[in-house]
Amino acid sequence: MRKQQGFTLIELVVVIIILGILAVVAAPKFLNLQSDARFSALQGMVASINGANSLVYSKAALQGLEKDKATAANIDLNGDGTADVQGIFGYMAATKSDLEAGLDLTFDAGDAGKATATGANGDWVIKEGTGSVEIWQAGAPSACKLTYADTTATSAPAKPTITLPAKTDC
Repeated sequence: MRKQQGFTLIELVVVIIILGILAVVAAPKFLNLQSDARFSALQGMVASINGANSLVYSKAALQGLEKDKATAANIDLNGDGTADVQGIFGYMAATKSDLEAGLDLTFDAGDAGKATATGANGDWVIKEGTGSVEIWQAGAPSACKLTYADTTATSAPAKPTITLPAKTDC
């Protein structure tokens, strides 16, 4: 009797076909993880903004500024007597500086997920508009952004609006 020395060509081909089928089925699930992570990061930023707005609103209410829109009230967050955040109806105004102060975070100025300044090294990119800002995670696709906009209401109570993209845009 002869001893078998290895695998036959047919056995190797069958194994390669099975591995190919597994790769075709499993790869799309793993490739979509980056998109899910970007969308989750945006949801985390929304939660951070909402949490910060709750605290800013509380400080504004203690200072009697929660009903003030016309003058963009100066809200003192740390009790040192200086204005830290501009508030509209007690919520952070939609500007880079106000969001940075309220969130204790540094944004890179830019557009479409890319910072415009050279040497920028932040995790988040912001583009200011009139009464709104767009926020991306650095390096994210241009459609994968959240929009934070001041309220358009003329009397309190009026919250700012936060708009998330479709999950498929990330």
